[in-house]
Amino acid sequence: MSKLLVVDDSMVERGLVGGLLEKESGFAVEYADNGRSALQKLESGGFDLVVTDLRMPEMNGLELVDEVRRRWPHVPVILVTAFGSERLAAEALLHGAVTYVPKSQLNHQLLPTALDVLELSKAERTFAPLLDCMTLNEYRFTLPNQVAVIEGLVDLMQQVAFGMQLFDKTARVQMGVALEQALLNAMYHGNLEIDTEQTNLIRSSKVKGREFDWVRSLAEKEPYALRRIEFQATITPEEARFVIRDDGPGFDISKLPDPQDPASLNRERGRGLVLMQALMDEVVYSEQGNEVRLVKRATRPAHSLAGTAAAKAEG
Repeated sequence: MSKLLVVDDSMVERGLVGGLLEKESGFAVEYADNGRSALQKLESGGFDLVVTDLRMPEMNGLELVDEVRRRWPHVPVILVTAFGSERLAAEALLHGAVTYVPKSQLNHQLLPTALDVLELSKAERTFAPLLDCMTLNEYRFTLPNQVAVIEGLVDLMQQVAFGMQLFDKTARVQMGVALEQALLNAMYHGNLEIDTEQTNLIRSSKVKGREFDWVRSLAEKEPYALRRIEFQATITPEEARFVIRDDGPGFDISKLPDPQDPASLNRERGRGLVLMQALMDEVVYSEQGNEVRLVKRATRPAHSLAGTAAAKAEG
């Protein structure tokens, strides 16, 4: 059972968000009406996820994100954004929120987003002591168009990043969210050429424990059947670099959402791209639009990095 905290000063909005989350039988949902009361709840411990509004009295969502990141870095935060709060939401993503859902898209995006974040936040740590000794880690994969394979790869990358102590848990989940978005974009929009509306339906079907037969059927037809996703990762104690390329026709990169435009947060189209740009330090597309390079730099304390450098020098 996952324990969730919904934070909103509006009783109506709290009920709406909580009602959507309670559709998942594995969720126990508690409520707070502002940031300060949310902190009091969090002090009791045991929460796995926070879903918060941004504009609230006493302590707003941005301030809450800062406190959660500082005091409970293992608890991811999802923002619920409204028209007019886009700039604050963009700032909150930089401060440690792991993703966002516009209020206009709550019905079909909130539950799958919460499930994805919880799955990403529970990546295993089995090899952490060994990976902490590693100074360079490189991977190359050729992936089929299968969600389960993508999820496994994202989990592996999180394990490696955590084991090498690049990130705290919040930054690790941010990396996982961005990687998953990039890989799913490569599969759905790139290789399978599925549009945004259909992709949202696919995500909803996943929550209900179903998959669309036509998606599996599409992946088995020409020209899609031979298309693959090429994935490369280079992870050092200083940063994680990823290259993702699909075999699709690409897209016009001049139409990429502007990460400096707060209005991009409330547009349904391009949400994955906005998240990638907000959660990674670098996101660069090829001219054709079918390859993306992503970089996430280490967030662990500077003295830890210095210690690693000294150890290398002594060796």
